[in-house]
Amino acid sequence: MRTGLEVLHDDDFRPLAGQRVALMTSPGAVDHRLRSAYDLFTRSAGVNLVALFSPEHGLSGVEEAGELIASSTDARTGLPVYSLHGDTFRPTADMLAGVDVIVCDVQDIGVRYYTYPWTITHIIEAAGEYGVRVLILDRPNPLGGIVVDGPLLDRHLTSLVGRYPVPVRHGLTLGELMQMHNATWNPTPADLTVIPCDGWRRGMLWPDTGLPWVPPSPNFPQLATLAHYPGACLVEGTRLSEGRGTTLPFEIVGAPWIDGPVLADHLRGAAWGERFGAGFRPHSFRPTFEKWAGQVCHGVQVHVLDPARWRPLEVWIGLIAAIRTLYPERFEWLPIFEGASAPHFDLLIGSKWVRREIEASATAGQSIEALLARFAVEWADDSHAFEVQRQPFLLYD
Repeated sequence: MRTGLEVLHDDDFRPLAGQRVALMTSPGAVDHRLRSAYDLFTRSAGVNLVALFSPEHGLSGVEEAGELIASSTDARTGLPVYSLHGDTFRPTADMLAGVDVIVCDVQDIGVRYYTYPWTITHIIEAAGEYGVRVLILDRPNPLGGIVVDGPLLDRHLTSLVGRYPVPVRHGLTLGELMQMHNATWNPTPADLTVIPCDGWRRGMLWPDTGLPWVPPSPNFPQLATLAHYPGACLVEGTRLSEGRGTTLPFEIVGAPWIDGPVLADHLRGAAWGERFGAGFRPHSFRPTFEKWAGQVCHGVQVHVLDPARWRPLEVWIGLIAAIRTLYPERFEWLPIFEGASAPHFDLLIGSKWVRREIEASATAGQSIEALLARFAVEWADDSHAFEVQRQPFLLYD
């Protein structure tokens, strides 16, 4: 299996010959020998690299989630580094002046909340407006290309964690998703080319690719995080800690006022946890930053006990609902941030209905099993509609 970067490199970068090239990338974009896109582009005599662009977390990948980053000058090459997570999220005419083609190579994770693809949609839209070509170097979807799950994004809840009606797990590679964006939602379609992976198949998960796992962002330290993220990221929309500032981000949840053993026993006694392949154990931790920094939190660590039955969305929404039920006086959703259109949980899940249903279910004393069953019916319709819509843009068997 070769990534789009490796296909381009093995072709001596011929599609870029004679072009003034800009590169948008991050440290997770590596080949099988751990050479990054940045290294291969800056060291190639056949590439006339004139600018660099960086997404959230910056070109070096060290900035924390949400931190605004200023544009700068790359110390190694002297090239300008234009931040697309700072004063602007969209390339300006000045940034694209003197650029013939902008190449995008980042490692996406196949979940709508992740900001890298949406940053690239801004690039594609600006490129269409200013007449710049776009080249996407495709990479595997580490969650595979088959499972589609979760609600479609409500267009009234557009943000950098979701700009267009895509489900939480879309089952597309970055190249496929960007082709779909350019043809379906882009108001100024660009001259877009995707260099596909060679040898990737939709049923392949990350270990099947042979690629080393490089953290695509600071709070994705290990491959195990990937299994939880499609559901665990929703904890960001509450005042519960999702484990940022610990060694287990997105695998644990807690707050100072939770009784960990009580919560774990409650979850173990619920049939839905086992049905979706999850196990729970009490866990205490002290985050070094983000929510409850410096304070001891109590809660649970979630374990994948049965990968064949594992359903991260259902498991983590069920967990949030359980804490809301057990601690009605302490549980809180994050408020609407300044400039946002809705509470952060709604922006993440892409729907106002899910949060309202969790609240109504807890208030009425309804079971979490019944709550999850209602979500499953609703999401099945969304998933099917998206599977049909995405068909023309699939690049792989």
